[in-house]
Amino acid sequence: MDTKKLRTDKIKSIAVNLFLFAFLYLSVSFNKEYIRPVYGNMPFWGIITGSFSNFMAAYIISMFSLAPIVANRVKLVRARLIFFSISVLAFIILTIEEVKPFVDASKVYDTYDIIASGIGSLFAILTFELCFSKKLKE
Repeated sequence: MDTKKLRTDKIKSIAVNLFLFAFLYLSVSFNKEYIRPVYGNMPFWGIITGSFSNFMAAYIISMFSLAPIVANRVKLVRARLIFFSISVLAFIILTIEEVKPFVDASKVYDTYDIIASGIGSLFAILTFELCFSKKLKE
């Protein structure tokens, strides 16, 4: 493969992952600073706004593996296995962090955060399947 193309693909992968990280950081910060203070006291919306950061973390961390897949450096059958594995791993790590905090992101055990992490991982898998379903059938 051409060295210039490899370098370009690597730069694109880094750029996509930096964008995803920035999106994660900004969405969680926006939720924490603006949305949660307004809706945090309402029963249903309090749960949603409180668990939003876990949902987004599971979703975005899972999506980090999309950059090399889109750059066609990984075959789709293997990409599916990698993507699913990363999604499950993100869920497991976020669950462990919820049960026994190790990065000070959560100080209280919250079942809703674990559920939100699971839903985020499932949405990431659903996104992958929707984006690549036609190519996987070929």
